[in-house]
Amino acid sequence: MDLVALEEIRRLKYRYLRCVDLKLWDDLAETLTPDAVADYGTPVYGKPLLLTGRDEIVRFMRETLGPGITTVHLASQPEIDIDGDTATGTWGFEDTVIASEHKTVIQGAAFYEDTYARGEDGVWRISRTGYTRTYEAVFSYADLPGFRLTANRWAPVEQTQS
Repeated sequence: MDLVALEEIRRLKYRYLRCVDLKLWDDLAETLTPDAVADYGTPVYGKPLLLTGRDEIVRFMRETLGPGITTVHLASQPEIDIDGDTATGTWGFEDTVIASEHKTVIQGAAFYEDTYARGEDGVWRISRTGYTRTYEAVFSYADLPGFRLTANRWAPVEQTQS
């Protein structure tokens, strides 16, 4: 097994998630191939989301995850198989989304199923990513007695308290 490629792919996935959580949209774009596909199986939108192309994926993230949305994505348990300049990976992940403007908290878990491609520049990028939820739970701030958001990197706290 190519241990260098394995570590590069692990770092790529971690970088992808960090860029989403920190809203680093230009850096997020660098983790994706131009023709990347994202298939997010989350019921919160009423149907799975299928996004085609790096620009569409980044545009969706930029427009959907504004300053009133705080996200945390944690991925672990990678199962990565490498075949030359392509690879596949399965990752367990958990996420929390705090939608201050909607006074809602979403928690969930899933398994990401990814495909990776090593470009001519030698850099690994995600060519396909997606998941189907094992569970997703939605809570109103009212459902969480005492819930108070005391810090938000993107919005004043006064706007985010319950």
